[in-house]
Amino acid sequence: MGRITEVIKHLIIINVIFFIAPQLLPNLGLDSLFALYFPENPKFGFWQFLTHMFMHGGFAHILFNMYGLWAFGTPLEQMWGRNKFLFFYFSAGLGAGAIYTLVNYYQFNGVYEQLINLGLSATDIQNILETGSYNNQILEHISSQNLNEFYATYHTPAVGASGAIYGVLVAFGMAFPNAKLALIFFPVPIAAKYFIPVIILGDLFFGMTKYSVGNVAHFAHIGGAIIGFIIAYYWKQNQFNRWN
Repeated sequence: MGRITEVIKHLIIINVIFFIAPQLLPNLGLDSLFALYFPENPKFGFWQFLTHMFMHGGFAHILFNMYGLWAFGTPLEQMWGRNKFLFFYFSAGLGAGAIYTLVNYYQFNGVYEQLINLGLSATDIQNILETGSYNNQILEHISSQNLNEFYATYHTPAVGASGAIYGVLVAFGMAFPNAKLALIFFPVPIAAKYFIPVIILGDLFFGMTKYSVGNVAHFAHIGGAIIGFIIAYYWKQNQFNRWN
């Protein structure tokens, strides 16, 4: 890893600024402006696919993401050069936001169609989305958990560079498969070629089941990993040179 590279340094600085600014200027509503909302939510804006990458939900969130950016991004920038790394990083982050949104749209529309089939109007459904309240008779056909997720999908924005970081992590594993990595809660070094697939499979498991703890955008992680793999694999097969 060595010293911090220029792109990594500037990305970290921008992330820190975006993290501090909403706390210093709470009246500007920067969180609502820059976080990635569900497209049906009136707070949604297309720019949020980019800006959500610089927003974070807390100190631990930004700390771990920026550590990952430095630890795994530094050797990639050294290997690829500035422009190539920037293209990769933003492609992974934008792809993560797009795939996360598509998965949410699929799940949201599934519940929406069920409600329509039960005889609710678009106005009735919008009232559920705005108030969170509904006729308990609906629970005979749709579980409360699905309705709560329906409501949460509409209202809960996604923030963080995690999708882009997962893309970086995958590319690091492809470039340095035998590098030893370890988790804080599992401090046994494991080669990247084994460690990284396990992390991604864990996200896939938690994203597709109800065992996830906390408000984690697992499919954003998976989306970033997928885009990162596609780009890194293509570059590796075609032996792209540095873009300086």
